[in-house]
Amino acid sequence: MRILILGASQGTGALAVGRALEQGHEVTALARRPERLTLNHAKLNKVAGDFHDRASIDGVMAGQNAVIITASAASLRQFKENPNYFSLGTRHAIDSMKAHDVRRLAVLSALGTGPSLKLLNFVVRKLLAGILLKVPFEDHERQERMVMESGLDWVIARPGRLTNGPAQHRYIKTAAIEAVPSSISRADVADFLVQAVESETWFGKAVQIGG
Repeated sequence: MRILILGASQGTGALAVGRALEQGHEVTALARRPERLTLNHAKLNKVAGDFHDRASIDGVMAGQNAVIITASAASLRQFKENPNYFSLGTRHAIDSMKAHDVRRLAVLSALGTGPSLKLLNFVVRKLLAGILLKVPFEDHERQERMVMESGLDWVIARPGRLTNGPAQHRYIKTAAIEAVPSSISRADVADFLVQAVESETWFGKAVQIGG
């Protein structure tokens, strides 16, 4: 499978690149600074581009079989400059996918978006989602809504607090609005995102993941 990963230079995106390569896929990694991605592989194509620029995405979309969106702002200041950080780039990706007949899409969102808000404890719900991270959560809402309305074979991943460390492959994933462990390693999130585009199991579902 040929997989395009948007926001691939570090964090969960870089780990998704590694996991996809481990699974034998060909990967195109689009990032503003792809040199930050230290991986090198015969099946990896690193491309400099902007998640918020339709031309950048169109330039790497042809021939892909699936897209994984992990792009995120480096700081909250970027959300002040662009409160539509997630949704703007996702809109470009969806439109480009339709133009190039690419069907499979997995998107990294966050636990606490949409109906999963009630799964957060009171302090996190009020302080983080309601005040400190209100703008990013509101944009994740817009992002999820457009993904759900896209008509593509989509999967939304809603992890809790992200941690470092190796993948354990014992995480819980459920499309039901029910409690999952409050944290999960970035490596396990990356594993799920790759799984999400490999098979039809989670198509059309927003999935709570933790563990």
